[in-house]
Amino acid sequence: MMTAPPFKPGALAGIKVLELGTLIAGPFCARMLAEFGADVIKVEAPDGGDPIRQWRILKDGTSLWWSVQSRNKKSITLNMKDERGRAIARQLALEADIIIENYRPGVLEKWGIGYEQIKALNPAAIMVRLSGFGQTGPMKDQPGFGAIGESMGGLRYVSGHPDRPPVRVGVSIGDSVAALHGVIGAMMALRHRDASGGRADGEGQMVDVALYEAVFNLMESLVPEFDHAGVVRERTGGALPGIVPSNTYTTGDGENIVIAGNGDAIFKRLMLAMGRIDMAGDPQLARNDGRVPRSAEIDEAIQAWCATQSIDSALATLQAADVPAGKIYSVRDMMSDPQFLAREMFEQHHFSDGTPVKLPAITPKLSATPGQTRWLGPTLGEHTDDILASLGYDAEAIAALRLAKVL
Repeated sequence: MMTAPPFKPGALAGIKVLELGTLIAGPFCARMLAEFGADVIKVEAPDGGDPIRQWRILKDGTSLWWSVQSRNKKSITLNMKDERGRAIARQLALEADIIIENYRPGVLEKWGIGYEQIKALNPAAIMVRLSGFGQTGPMKDQPGFGAIGESMGGLRYVSGHPDRPPVRVGVSIGDSVAALHGVIGAMMALRHRDASGGRADGEGQMVDVALYEAVFNLMESLVPEFDHAGVVRERTGGALPGIVPSNTYTTGDGENIVIAGNGDAIFKRLMLAMGRIDMAGDPQLARNDGRVPRSAEIDEAIQAWCATQSIDSALATLQAADVPAGKIYSVRDMMSDPQFLAREMFEQHHFSDGTPVKLPAITPKLSATPGQTRWLGPTLGEHTDDILASLGYDAEAIAALRLAKVL
């Protein structure tokens, strides 16, 4: 696979990460560390590897998603049902600064590489554990996917229209949000370890991320609204509850536009741009608390105006009036948009056969140590021999392990 031009070391250069897990939450967490320079070793089963390799759209039998989700990672195959495979994983875990795993609670303990087992040998170890319901509590042993976390954490309940069943976001948002919490937790734990003595003498810790709690953490004022006022936030379609107007509307050419006119001065500019002088001068609508009871009336007025406009004319008018508004983008829109292009949000790469492919660029953007794509997602077990050699295995020992189907 072709690699990007050389860059200076990333912010996490020198940090060793061991990834034990499959699919989304754990691997996405490790992906972000790899993007900023960490040396990430991903353990995969020899018989097919991570199932995400075969998810969604494929090229030559491998998912296009894989090229993004596993960029910059090294792949080693280990049969974790074999003690020799588990022994290698333990050795890698003891050498790692951060271990990321997303198995059901208890699986790593059965393999001899649970947090307490590793901590006993390496007190500076940091283990990020992502699971459906966390490492404790009555539900800890139940299988938990992102969809369940989104439901239990409150996101699904408030998503969709009030007269229809809840809907889901079109991506694995629960897993991804949990992964981001894992990255944040790992960085906090790494900072504490380094401040308390570093790799040799510092204090490591376990970062326990439950998918439902990561989603729950996004739920704004849900809890105090219910506890203090008895209010259960309900589905409001494209509107932002209690903040008016902020909704999705349809233009005359069938495009969808989001208009956020909820600031008091912005609302007045919006109404004047629409020619609704009556609403712009209505004292009851001058503040948000007065607009909320009349949200349906306001939305109807905005939709009526949008229906007379094309998406381009609506955006031009609103931009001239300094009203926040935007077209709802598809990926086709993104890839030709001047803002995306100016920010260099697409990277050009090539598969091993020379076929070009664009990947999303790495975020966030760091001015001194930006992330980079050094290589696309590896082939299954691509780095097995190199990793084992670094652990002291010679070619004969590696061949024996491969013959015994440990690799």
